[in-house]
Amino acid sequence: MAKGRNRKRHSTGKSITTKSWFGSHAEMVVEELEDGMVVCEDDRGRYVTFKDRLDTGLADHRRAALNRHEP
Repeated sequence: MAKGRNRKRHSTGKSITTKSWFGSHAEMVVEELEDGMVVCEDDRGRYVTFKDRLDTGLADHRRAALNRHEP
């Protein structure tokens, strides 16, 4: 039998509860702030980002940042 067949990928047990791992989406918004800013929430907690970053299909750097509450 050939090696590598019927192998399963390692799973860490984490499941994704948002549309994507890295992007921000409209259904994640919990509060709208002034100046085009919004507060979003994901599995790691809340963070502040720009409203024009929602549903762009691109990664939101504010979602991945270490200091997520800095506007």
